[in-house]
Amino acid sequence: MTTTLLSTAGELHARARTGRRAVVMTMGALHEGHATLIRTARTIAGPDGEVVVTVFVNPLQFGAGEDLDRYPRTLDADVKLAGESGADVVFAPAVDEVYPGGEPQVRITAGPMGERLEGASRPGHFDGMLTVVAKLLHLTRPDVALYGQKDAQQLALIRRMVRDLNFGVEIVGVPTVREEDGLALSSRNRYLSPAERRTALALSGALFAGQDRHAAQEALRARAREVPATRARAEALSAIGESRAAADAHAVATAAPGSPAAVRAAARQVLDEAARLDPPLALDYLALVDPSDFTEIGDDFTGEAVLAVAARVGTTRLIDNVPLTFGAAS
Repeated sequence: MTTTLLSTAGELHARARTGRRAVVMTMGALHEGHATLIRTARTIAGPDGEVVVTVFVNPLQFGAGEDLDRYPRTLDADVKLAGESGADVVFAPAVDEVYPGGEPQVRITAGPMGERLEGASRPGHFDGMLTVVAKLLHLTRPDVALYGQKDAQQLALIRRMVRDLNFGVEIVGVPTVREEDGLALSSRNRYLSPAERRTALALSGALFAGQDRHAAQEALRARAREVPATRARAEALSAIGESRAAADAHAVATAAPGSPAAVRAAARQVLDEAARLDPPLALDYLALVDPSDFTEIGDDFTGEAVLAVAARVGTTRLIDNVPLTFGAAS
């Protein structure tokens, strides 16, 4: 389809609107993860709606020593991929268009949630992110905006801002897109050497290990609830490979659903092994958190959670996460 490239909000506002406008915000260097967001936006907007992809490298999100200057700028390729994925418009404003008076004196503050995990590692990052998201929501005036779940803390903060400040827009999270080897798609993956990429696979490997441990725990508890509190219970537990739990089947069946500590331990083992590789993985954080506020969950937690990891391999910093639900079988 023909995709229009615009650089000013005036041009975008002048376009006739007949259906829903769906917006996908990016910093460019588009890849298959962005393409998935755009295709999802196309489905949501429908044939009568409009999909707008923003391309803007936001200087407020980059702290001292971060990669603003070397962040890839590939606008021509971005417009091509956006069009092939179903975008009607690529809105690529200059810094002066988004911040006409220079750096804004009034900004969105992310609050306590923005000071944890990514916020602790990158002070001020989420304030800058929320400020530009708020600006772009006003400039593009969408009915719905889509964001990837790979940036789970970012997505949670955007949802909180939209709710707390009464933005009239629907926020949709789209599942993480991965490469064939499991590595989450990211514009920063291109910085990895072959050896660094092999080490970087420990991020997704750790998450999958934690996810597998969680699934085994939930299956164990589901099986335990399906049989009477007798010898049959112990036999059922043994049958699914948890013979050590069979010694106290009743305690297992009545315990709090799931064990966050075991999930963390399974993920940590993979990361500890990766720290001894060449090149090594330098862990920033491994966290199992409540997505409503990104605080660590306890062993009695039930509900939705996020297992998140951040690490450096060489000079490249990568993040990843998987969603988990504790107590689903109950």
